[in-house]
Amino acid sequence: MPYQLQEINHSLRTDPKGFLERSDAAYQSRIDAAVDRILERMKVSPIVLLSGPSGSGKTTTAMKLEQELERRGVNTHTISMDNYYKTLNRKTAPRTPEGDIDYESPVLLDLDLLDETFSKLSRGEWVVVPKYEFARQMRNDSRGTFLKLDKNEIAIFEGIHALNDDIFGRHPEATGLYISARSNVLEGEQLRFKGTWMRISRRAVRDYNFRGTDLLETLLMWYNVRRGEKKYISPYKNRANVVIDSSLPYEVSVFANYAAALSQAADQIPADNPRYGEFHDLVDSFRYFEPVDLDLVPPESLIREFIGGGSYHY
Repeated sequence: MPYQLQEINHSLRTDPKGFLERSDAAYQSRIDAAVDRILERMKVSPIVLLSGPSGSGKTTTAMKLEQELERRGVNTHTISMDNYYKTLNRKTAPRTPEGDIDYESPVLLDLDLLDETFSKLSRGEWVVVPKYEFARQMRNDSRGTFLKLDKNEIAIFEGIHALNDDIFGRHPEATGLYISARSNVLEGEQLRFKGTWMRISRRAVRDYNFRGTDLLETLLMWYNVRRGEKKYISPYKNRANVVIDSSLPYEVSVFANYAAALSQAADQIPADNPRYGEFHDLVDSFRYFEPVDLDLVPPESLIREFIGGGSYHY
């Protein structure tokens, strides 16, 4: 369901703290509903597969799911599927049409090891969860951790390809969750901000703040990221047992604080970039929103994953 710009700006002018709190409470209700479904299916499988495109808030959502499951007495383990990447072999790695390594491809994951891991965990057997070192682009199994699920335990595997044929397709008994920022912001019937733009704003700000990635670099890679989503992620979202909208009505007002930096980056994008016009439309749209004081964003908010200062450890 779309948000209305007038309601957002009015709430931020009259009761910003309360508006943020109500927005986060609404998101928590989506988490609670997802946990209800996970528990319903716990006898079918102890494996939860959480998928979603870049910038959807998978990591924080997985932590919130774990927190709520633990509160209800279910011991929960959250595992990033990033650790199942294979040591990169540039000679055999899949390529984009331009000839670059296709970092969005699920082929880079050790799909057979994931299959074996899910099967063993479902049987109550021990597995070793590997550790991938991104700086060296290699998997270091010596730094892996042992894991075994007892009767009242669940494992949440979080990753962009979790619902893919070669992962969820081999284990359809698992509980599938799909998460993305799905709500647009309208002014009447006029579109003011796309849910997709929320995700690139999240990713750009996060990478700038915590991953040492220049804003321009993030914008330039977004074309391939979106291409990968349409090819490898979105086609499988209908398999999910639960779909979670991770958008928050106040988040565009949060990212409006970064509008100047994003605008500067957008001005450096070559005019022949396939998303040149979209980036400039995105930056221009911030002018419609009342900016919100970042100090008002609650520490447990999903948005803290991208701006920092939150209560979760990533």
